[in-house]
Amino acid sequence: MEKEAGFQALEEVSLRLHPNDDVAIARRELHQGEAFRIRGVRGEEVLTLGATIPTGHKLALRSLAEGEAVRRYGQVIGFASCPIQLGEYVHTHNLGVKDFERQAVFGVDAKAVNILPEGERRTFQGYPRPNGRAGTRNYLAVISTVNCSAHVCLEIAHYFTPEKLANYPNVDGVIPLAHPYGCSMRIDSPNYLLLQRTLAGMAQNPNIGAYVVVGLGCETNQADALISNCGSRLWDLGGAGKDVPVLEIQKLGGIRKTVQAGIEAVESLLPEVNRVMRTPVPVSELTLALQCGGSDAWSGVTANPVVGLAADELVHQGGTVILGETTEIYGAEHLLARRADNQEIGKKLIDMVAWWQDYAYRTGVEVDNNRSVGNAAGGLTTIYEKSLGAIAKGGSTPLNGVYDYAEQVTARGLTFMNTPGYDPAAVTGQVAGGCNLVLFTTGRGSVFGFKPAPSIKISTNSRLYQRMQDDMDLDAGVILEGAPMQAVAAELFELIVAVASGSPTKSEAQSVGEAEFIPWQISGVL
Repeated sequence: MEKEAGFQALEEVSLRLHPNDDVAIARRELHQGEAFRIRGVRGEEVLTLGATIPTGHKLALRSLAEGEAVRRYGQVIGFASCPIQLGEYVHTHNLGVKDFERQAVFGVDAKAVNILPEGERRTFQGYPRPNGRAGTRNYLAVISTVNCSAHVCLEIAHYFTPEKLANYPNVDGVIPLAHPYGCSMRIDSPNYLLLQRTLAGMAQNPNIGAYVVVGLGCETNQADALISNCGSRLWDLGGAGKDVPVLEIQKLGGIRKTVQAGIEAVESLLPEVNRVMRTPVPVSELTLALQCGGSDAWSGVTANPVVGLAADELVHQGGTVILGETTEIYGAEHLLARRADNQEIGKKLIDMVAWWQDYAYRTGVEVDNNRSVGNAAGGLTTIYEKSLGAIAKGGSTPLNGVYDYAEQVTARGLTFMNTPGYDPAAVTGQVAGGCNLVLFTTGRGSVFGFKPAPSIKISTNSRLYQRMQDDMDLDAGVILEGAPMQAVAAELFELIVAVASGSPTKSEAQSVGEAEFIPWQISGVL
């Protein structure tokens, strides 16, 4: 290094998020041999890069000893696995994870929220349900009890093309909820109860106007047990007095006859579902699933904080948001627990994280394995770094409830659901818990959609948005070019209201979302 005033300042081409950070994020690709002015311990000097640093990746702002904690967001994202020099490229080759003490002081950051009176709240055009909830869509579902009836459910649902539904303008479609489970499990085992709770939750989601259940006949997950065990949670047509149609392939004489019986059952329900029309509903009846997938280094800088601001606004309006993906708050859970409304909520959250630690150990994996190849390519080095960016989706309001997977969420405001980080399984649990709309951030380009809850996808960078405009609904990358974050969040909130009122998302326009219904079954999947 040498003193020189003629070089560009490093801060002009990189981003330091917190004064205590040990790393900066490259705004553009920084090439090996490039030189920049940097303020070091000896004053202003010139730093010549010894390696190329891709966009979104990290470089050291000071020298770090082996084993020393490395901070981004002002928080620990990992530990130097070897000595790191000032200006050196920081990634998987020299940064790793190890357990460290995280002080969970419950509730110290829980600040009261001023909830608007109902008469002052925004409204959306929703489908009101007799139980007081409201849907953003009005679907009829064909639900399989077991994989053996999945094909029949697909055949029944796919029969109802847009042309066949033309006389039912208030029906958004007939969707299959098919899955690969339902047998080879013990009755009342954890996976059995998880599946029943998930299917029952999907059936009562406010975006489902009615449903048909299809089973094989000899499976472990019997249809009558599903309806009996979860009867208080299952409803058809909002309790209009019609029994749930239950079809059994073995009893009806095979696939062909069951498909025909299913078509007839759906046809009998369509007029009832179509009677429900969109009417103005307070936005407090929105329950948002907060999700990120294909994350990159900009997720925690642009899209996730924007979602957090929109979540705060919905909470202010009396609505509900559900943060999930327990493996993706790992290393940041203590920050969320500080916002717990009470000690019981905070302890439940910490206990869930501890369960995942034990679960990972027992199944021979590490929670850090949650990071994907794309996450690393996008600049995320450790699960701690990924988690610190992910919790930004939860905004700043108090944590008012913590729920098990697919459990019905009854608290208002910010809540948390215990789910894996695998996007389809996580969203399935959130929607089974009551979500009627999904906010999904992505930096690498996830094309996620979900039926019955529309998925709004927010890109973390403008390059992705421009490349995949058919799939991205909003570009949060403009923040990196100077757009005010509050303005982008306001744009997102308007988009939420429009989509809730019937505007199709980019995934809906391409009919994406049928294959993403994946109930979680406890196994070695993070």
